[in-house]
Amino acid sequence: MRYEAILFDLDGTLTDSYEGITRCVEYALSQCGILVEDRSRLRCFIGPNLMDSFQQFYGMDEEQATFAVEQYRDRYRDTGIYENALYPGIRECLEHLKEEGMLLAIASSKPAVFVKRILNYFQVADLFDVVVGTELEGRILNKPQLIARARDLLGCSDCVMVGDRSMDAVGAQQNQMDFIGVTYGFGGYEELSEYPHVYLADDVEELEEYLLS
Repeated sequence: MRYEAILFDLDGTLTDSYEGITRCVEYALSQCGILVEDRSRLRCFIGPNLMDSFQQFYGMDEEQATFAVEQYRDRYRDTGIYENALYPGIRECLEHLKEEGMLLAIASSKPAVFVKRILNYFQVADLFDVVVGTELEGRILNKPQLIARARDLLGCSDCVMVGDRSMDAVGAQQNQMDFIGVTYGFGGYEELSEYPHVYLADDVEELEEYLLS
């Protein structure tokens, strides 16, 4: 099914950011006196808002979580941000979608300043018509709000959201938007299959084929 516009999540959808994010969370927790013995258990931090995650997964209050986020960003802004890679085939997929005249946007829970640096680093920034993320300071938008803002900036109602976590599916649903889940990301089939979707793609090739069908 062809859509006029496609909104993408970033982490776990376009980029494999496991190393950078989990190493930065591990560092932040160490600054809080918490030792992480198995870094793979920190995969749950990939996708959701950091403040929420530190509070939910480690029982921090707002002050503690704020400190943890500051420590995370100290390592992330110059090191963790580059411990990252585009999934194989993503660049070509985005180029093919643009060649077909589709509008492309990012709707990410990551701070917009970091999203833009990542897109520039991988030299794909010019493929996106709109980039929406959260703010480093001040009001924190949830995923439904981020998706709504990206859609409004595109000025298009014929949109689909592509993501790898349940929050992407919920955000699409709350905006009366179709959702495509990518099971190669951090949520996986078990998580995504529980939410309304028009398609679940196991790899980038399947995603591109569906979007161009």
